[in-house]
Amino acid sequence: MTTEQPFVTTLRTYIASERLTLPVFNPISLRIQQELVKKEPNFKSIEKLIRADQSLSSNIVNIANSSLYRGLLPVSTVQAAIVRLGLAEVTRIAFTDINRQAFSCRDVQLEAIMKKLWQHSLGCAFAAALLSQHLDFGVMQHEAFSAGLFHDIGKLLILKVLAEKKRKNKGLNVSEDLLLGAMDLLHTEQGELLLQQIKMPEIFAIVARDHHLEVYDRNNYLLVLVRMANHICHAKGIGFCHDPSLPLLQQQEALQLNLTHSELEKIEQFLETTAGLFD
Repeated sequence: MTTEQPFVTTLRTYIASERLTLPVFNPISLRIQQELVKKEPNFKSIEKLIRADQSLSSNIVNIANSSLYRGLLPVSTVQAAIVRLGLAEVTRIAFTDINRQAFSCRDVQLEAIMKKLWQHSLGCAFAAALLSQHLDFGVMQHEAFSAGLFHDIGKLLILKVLAEKKRKNKGLNVSEDLLLGAMDLLHTEQGELLLQQIKMPEIFAIVARDHHLEVYDRNNYLLVLVRMANHICHAKGIGFCHDPSLPLLQQQEALQLNLTHSELEKIEQFLETTAGLFD
């Protein structure tokens, strides 16, 4: 495969054949995420679902007992850990833990691409959450984090599908440039379809669909926050793109959000000191 358009057509066929049989998330992880992104998550349901994932529940309890959150007495249950941490932090921990596992495969070439995609997705999640914290536009911090994490999920689906095809066909080889070009063309439409398929709130599907459009709904502040987070990550080189000359405060999203140099600097400093984003 040497030209982009034939490969894009082939990739669409691959995705259509695997869409319903290749889960991006395991059932428990998906149910946890579906509950956490609701406008009014059910505390008992979240606790029950987290307890069903031994690794995640242990991680949440350990973090609740860390020096950053430790109270007078250690907590030993998921319920107590959730109360101590709060919904926004539990969402961040759970989504990071779940998605880090999803962004991996056994194919060496695709694993390297997935790592960069994970770094970009996590960077956008943190940046969008920090923007929502600093700027009051009615977007909850955990919503912004989730939307940032999911905005490029179409790229993850493409990589998962291709990994499965390469597993079945050992002779299938695709150059990185060809693959990245096809991902750029397909990821918004495929991200929207995937998020609808796994029954995430429509607002997340809209962000996945519209985060690159020149003309977009400027009243959708969740979308605006993620678009700005995307610009910040591109300027910092978190992911596939690195454009250090990008005038961030002149972007239309920054102007709409009234983003200041001081606020931007705090977000950039946080990203620069967050482990794993630049490895």
